Amino acid sequence: MSGKEKKPSEETTGRARGEEWWQTSIIEMMPGVIRLRGYEIQDLIGRVSFPAMIWLMLRGELPTDEQADLLGIALGAAVDHGPQAPSIAIARMAATCGVGINSAMASAINVLGDVHGGAGEQALAFYGDIAIAMDEGATLTDAVAARLNRFFAEESGYVPGFGHRFHPVDPRAPRLLEVTRDFAARGVVGGRFATIAEAIEAEITRRKRKRIPLNIDGATAVIYGELGFPPPLTRGLFVLSRSVGILAHAWEQTEQGGRNKGPLPREWLWAYAGTPKRKLPDDGG
Repeated sequence: MSGKEKKPSEETTGRARGEEWWQTSIIEMMPGVIRLRGYEIQDLIGRVSFPAMIWLMLRGELPTDEQADLLGIALGAAVDHGPQAPSIAIARMAATCGVGINSAMASAINVLGDVHGGAGEQALAFYGDIAIAMDEGATLTDAVAARLNRFFAEESGYVPGFGHRFHPVDPRAPRLLEVTRDFAARGVVGGRFATIAEAIEAEITRRKRKRIPLNIDGATAVIYGELGFPPPLTRGLFVLSRSVGILAHAWEQTEQGGRNKGPLPREWLWAYAGTPKRKLPDDGG
């Protein structure tokens, strides 16, 4: 090493190693500086709405005001469905165990899986398969029929995004489609996923000879698809939305009090289907 060359200091070396450890294009942060996707946090505060912040963080660019509005509408529609929804019930039960707000929320969020919470992701993937077939030359009718044929031949259960075990018609879905059509008429979105969803509902009705209408998962999937979000983010956006209801119920239950409230009142016991009462074998044999 020549006299002019300097050995890197431990501070410089440590910083370089730290920079190699994590790499992100989301946030730049140093003492006195916070930049999100390149924007100074103080410039965003008071100027950018929460839905627009979600868009910026996930997509890297700010949405238009109307895109942020439509995203906010979808998020607002799915915030709660009452204690009969497992996530809400779990939040309230956890609160009665004295775990605190954060643990009650985490307990609830952790059950938002494929069955409860994942239908929006599955619905958007379903719509996407149909959109790909149309891009390859199929008509809307043929693409919908082919995808449903494959679903009923290879998969089981309900077509994701359609039907509801509680509501004959989910009151949220028609309104969300109406709003989507309004935004499409103004050129904010294209309206393609709304058309696909309506065609699926019509074809299911024709096959089943009864209406199985679009539900909240299918309707919000329409909006997230129109806005260009990929299917996996649809589930994440649902988690963000439902977290509002989870927080509200966890807090309400905390204020109401109560201890160790289970899924049923004490006087309502579960059905036992095991071995009848019996005695231990005679040890003396």
